[in-house]
Amino acid sequence: MKTIPKDPMILLSFLNTQLRDHYASLEELCRSFDLKAEDLEKQMRSVDYRYDHSLNKFV
Repeated sequence: MKTIPKDPMILLSFLNTQLRDHYASLEELCRSFDLKAEDLEKQMRSVDYRYDHSLNKFV
């Protein structure tokens, strides 16, 4: 099972790196890690970041 960081700022860096280097979309990343996009987006909103589909990263 793949795990992700718990700390929101480390998670932000991890997600954006994964999206940049390995995944064409948040949905693809979530399938690979068996996660729900809504849950990740909620975590990132807690630190004022939103997923931008056109950029494929949290901004």
